[in-house]
Amino acid sequence: MKHGQPPLSNPTINDIARVAEVSLATVDRVLNARPGVREATVKKVNRAIAELGYVRDAAAANLARGRTYNFVFILPSNKNEFLSSLEAQIEHLGQSIRHERTQLTYVRVAAFDPVALAEAIDAIDTATVDGVAIFGPETPSVRDSIALLRSQGVTVVSLVADIPSSERDHYVGVDNIAAGRTAAQLMGKFIGQREGKILVLTGSMLARDHLERRLGFDAVMTRDFPHLDVLASLEGRDDPDLIARLLPDTLADNPNIIGIYSSAAGNEGLLRFFASRTGMPRPVVVAHELTQLSREALSNDVFDAVISQDTGHLVRSAVRIMRAKRDRLPIQTAQERIRIDVYLKENMPP
Repeated sequence: MKHGQPPLSNPTINDIARVAEVSLATVDRVLNARPGVREATVKKVNRAIAELGYVRDAAAANLARGRTYNFVFILPSNKNEFLSSLEAQIEHLGQSIRHERTQLTYVRVAAFDPVALAEAIDAIDTATVDGVAIFGPETPSVRDSIALLRSQGVTVVSLVADIPSSERDHYVGVDNIAAGRTAAQLMGKFIGQREGKILVLTGSMLARDHLERRLGFDAVMTRDFPHLDVLASLEGRDDPDLIARLLPDTLADNPNIIGIYSSAAGNEGLLRFFASRTGMPRPVVVAHELTQLSREALSNDVFDAVISQDTGHLVRSAVRIMRAKRDRLPIQTAQERIRIDVYLKENMPP
């Protein structure tokens, strides 16, 4: 193709090989980032791709080669509705995209246990797994395990809680600092001018998503609602039984609690406590994640607002990003941005 000539309407790899003056096998190696091609040849092939306006159909190429994507989700082992929803979405999406030669599986590891998480990452079979989505804490051992996984060509995304100090490829989840700031605005507006204490119920301050939500919450409460006294976080480890045991003493020690921010997966334990104390004054409650439990709490005026993220979007986005990274295709940033949804009694979806 002469310089200045318009690109072909539907160029093929045969055209690339002809223009670059290389074999079809060499073009295939370059397109799939396989070793054994000199840098000068790689540049020549990429120049031909640009001149021709070639756009690779990764799905068709994988189908022709019989390739199957294999993606693994590593999730905490806690039992709560949010994690159950993530599991259900992984299973549902896995069934619906099986025809696209994509296999999805998940494994569970002990929650808030970086050693167990690192061991689970190290156990990934890098010969068969293309990408891993990790929902877990950010620690040196986890970062080292992610670096090892990446060095062996596996794509890694962090899910729900980011691990920005690691070599992960991408983060899939809401801006948790913004989520905490949103919770503070809702809390302050609902309470108004009343004075009192605010309890923050969290999972673990070692979990980045929980820590970031608390940071955002504190920043807005200090700036806009200084008449409210925000207590130290009550760490419930996302364990309903532990939360139900901790709350009575906490409220006995702090009788003027007029608001509760349930910033993690502690809703079941919190609701169990409310059910056992039917005569107590109702505090304003802002919680996280729209599940069957939180829907009922909103409907029954036990919760005032729920901040949520779409678990289906989380899973679909993680899969699209891992697939794009494996195929060296661009990520559609706007499509993969996870929204912060705010639900009240009046706007819950059916």
